[in-house]
Amino acid sequence: MGISQKDNTPLRGVILNLRTKLQRYRRAYYVLDAPLVPDSEYDRLWRELEALEQQHPELITPDSPTQEVGDKASAQFTPVAHQSPMLSLSNAFSAEDVAEFEQRLQTRLKTEQPLDFCVEPKLDGLAISLVYRQGRFQRAVTRGDGKTGEDVSANIAAIASIPKQLTGAVPADLEVRGEIFIAHVDFKALNQQQAKLGKKAFANPRNAAAGSLRQLDPEITASRGLSLYCYAIAEHTPLAVSSHYQALQQLKAWGLPISDEIQQVTGAGACLQYYEAMLAKREQLPFDIDGVVYKVDDLAQQQQLGNISRAPRWAVAHKLPAQEQLTQIENISVQVGRTGALTPVARLKPVNVAGVVVSNVTLHNQDEIKRKDIRIGDTVSVRRAGDVIPEIVQVIVDERPENTQPYVLPKNCPVCGAEAVRIEGEAVSRCGGGQTCPAQRQRYLQHFVSRKAMDVDGLGKKIVVQLVERELVTTAADLYRLQAEDWLSLDLIKEKSCANLMQALEQSKETTLPRFIYALGIPEVGETTANLLSLEFIELERLRAASLEDLSAIHGIGEVVAGHIVQFFQNPANQAAIEALLAQGIHWQTPEVPEPSEESDLNGKTVVLTGSFSEIKRNEAKTALQALGAKVSSSVSKNTDIVFAGEKAGSKLDKAQSLGVEVRDEVALLTLVR
Repeated sequence: MGISQKDNTPLRGVILNLRTKLQRYRRAYYVLDAPLVPDSEYDRLWRELEALEQQHPELITPDSPTQEVGDKASAQFTPVAHQSPMLSLSNAFSAEDVAEFEQRLQTRLKTEQPLDFCVEPKLDGLAISLVYRQGRFQRAVTRGDGKTGEDVSANIAAIASIPKQLTGAVPADLEVRGEIFIAHVDFKALNQQQAKLGKKAFANPRNAAAGSLRQLDPEITASRGLSLYCYAIAEHTPLAVSSHYQALQQLKAWGLPISDEIQQVTGAGACLQYYEAMLAKREQLPFDIDGVVYKVDDLAQQQQLGNISRAPRWAVAHKLPAQEQLTQIENISVQVGRTGALTPVARLKPVNVAGVVVSNVTLHNQDEIKRKDIRIGDTVSVRRAGDVIPEIVQVIVDERPENTQPYVLPKNCPVCGAEAVRIEGEAVSRCGGGQTCPAQRQRYLQHFVSRKAMDVDGLGKKIVVQLVERELVTTAADLYRLQAEDWLSLDLIKEKSCANLMQALEQSKETTLPRFIYALGIPEVGETTANLLSLEFIELERLRAASLEDLSAIHGIGEVVAGHIVQFFQNPANQAAIEALLAQGIHWQTPEVPEPSEESDLNGKTVVLTGSFSEIKRNEAKTALQALGAKVSSSVSKNTDIVFAGEKAGSKLDKAQSLGVEVRDEVALLTLVR
C-alpha cells in the first residue's frame, strides 16, 4: 500500500509528492520515450527520496520508485517474463561514493585487498535481452519493470548489425543483456531525414533509439541505424569462464558486439582514473554516455555479493557531469547584430552545465520561440555538450507559473526604434534603421576593424563603443578621417596609444580584395565566400556589376547569398560607403592575368568550370585557361563554347547539355593547361 492521501504529516506529504513526480517522469522515459525532465533532475529527485527513506525506513513501500526497476511494459507489444530479472544499477556521484562502494564490498567479502573490476562506459540507450537457441537468434525483450518486458523480436531481427547466427561453441540456451543505442552520425542522419519528411526531430539519441525500437513496423526500425553493445550474460546461462571480463570477450568471440572501451582494473583508485579518462574523451566518442559502470570482475564474488531488490550489490554506475540541467528564464532581451538581425536572448538563472556556468542562451528567432513555446518565468532544460553553444531543449510545462504569456519579438528596434522588418523567406527580423542605428553601426565597425577583415590592431570594442556614443564616427571611412585630438578625447587613450592607432589605420589601407569584401559586412558573406568571390571576379568593379545569375552560377554560392550580394551593391548608401573608403586610400594588388597565347585553340573562346577537380585547384585552372586566351565565365549561356566538368557537376552541366554546349572532363582540362 502507498501512503494515504489522508495522512497529512509534512514528511509523508513530501515523500508522496516525490514518488508521484518520479513515477510520472519514469513512465514518460521508459514507456512513452518522451522524457519530461533531464536525467540530472530525475537523479536529484531520486536521491532526495532515497535519503528520506533511509532516514525513515518505516515509510518505505513496495510501490516506491526506489524499490522498482523500470516501468510496466507497453500494451502495444506482447509481455514476456524474464527468466532472470533485468535489474537496474545503483548510482555513484563522487569519488567518495566510489570509495564507499568498494569498502562495502570488501566488508561483505571479508577482505582488505583491493578488488578487481571490469569497467565500461554506460551507454545512454535502451536495455535489451537477446535469447539465442543453438546459436540462432530467437527472441528479444526490453527491460520493462525488470520482471516482465516487451517482445520486440521482429524489430531486433530487422536490424542488420545484430547477428542472427552466432559462431563457435555457443551454449544451447544463451541469454545476453545489452544496450540498444544510436551513434551520433546515425542520429544526425535520422533527424535530417525527419526534417525532409516534415516530421519532428528527435530530442536526443536515447529517445531516437527507444522510439525506433518500439515501432510497430520493423522496416522503420531497420532504417533508423540502431546499434548494440552487449554488457552481460544472464545469470541462468552456464559459463566456462570465471570473470565478467572474460565473459564479455567470449561474447565477442561468438560474434556479438561489445564496447572497445571495456577494461580490467584493480581498486577504487583505478576505477576513478578510468572515469577521468572517459570524461576527457566523452566528446570524441561516437555515441552518448552518461556515466561509467564498475562491476566486480570475479563471477564467484558476484554470486556471493548477490542483489538487493532492484540492483546488484556488485555493480555501480558512476554518473558523469550532466550535459543537461534545469534552470529558470528570468528575462528575454533582444540583441541587434551588425546586419540588423534582432536576436532574442534568454537571461537565465545561472546554472552549471557540464562544468560551465550558463546564464545566457540564444533563442535564435521568433519561429524557434513559438516552436518551443518559451516564456519568461519558464523552467527550462538547458543542454551543453562539449564546445557546443548552450541551447534550451524543452520547457517544463508542469513548472510554468500562472498567467505567463507567449513571448513576441518587439515590432521596433529596441535601440533606435526603427521598424523591425522580416523579409519573406527569412527566419530573422531585422532593424530597418541601417547604419543610423547605433547598435548596427557599433557592431559593423567592430567587424570592419577585426583581424580577419581590415585588421586594425588595437582598435577594440571599448574604443568603438565610445566612437559611436560620442558620434565621432558614422561610417567606416570616418575612422580614417579622425585626427589625433579626436582619439585623445577618448577614455584611456594617451599619446602613445593614439599614435599606434593612427599608424595601424594607415597600415590597414594596404589590404587584399578578399579582406575588403569580408570587411564590407555583406549578409551571409564570410571569409570563404569572400575569397571565392575574389577568385571568381578578380576585380571589385566586376563583382559590383555581377548579376544574380552570375553569382548563383558560382559553385558554393546559392541563390540566397547571391541575392544578398546583389542587394548590397545596389544599395546607394553602400555604394557611397565603398567610394568613401576607396577615397581614403584603401587599395590592394590585382593579380596579373597572363597574356593570352595567340597559338591556342582556346583563344577568344568562352569557357566555364563546374564541379570539383582532384588534380588542379579551380583558381589555378582559371589562370591557366586565361593564359591560353580563354574568357572564363561563371555562368553557362548560349554564348558558352566549352564547359569543363569535374566531379559532382550540377546545374551548370545540365544547362550545358540542354543547350548543346561542348562538355570536356578533367583529363581534357589537364591536357590543355599542362
